[in-house]
Amino acid sequence: KKLFYGTAMDVAKLCGALYTLNIVPVVKDQAESARLAGFGILFTDQEVYVHPDEFQKARQAVKELEF
Repeated sequence: KKLFYGTAMDVAKLCGALYTLNIVPVVKDQAESARLAGFGILFTDQEVYVHPDEFQKARQAVKELEF
């Protein structure tokens, strides 16, 4: 389930907080995927996904970080 959308720095900060809660996020980076495929893209934000069972706990971490 999609939890967050933002810059790489914010995503790294959030992922660190999620790991301390034993939540393993999935980060989707469109720019990196495009680069690996040989295409260019101006879109640089990343998306963070978590398992639906962990969503409420992860959402609390987002609120505490005040994004």
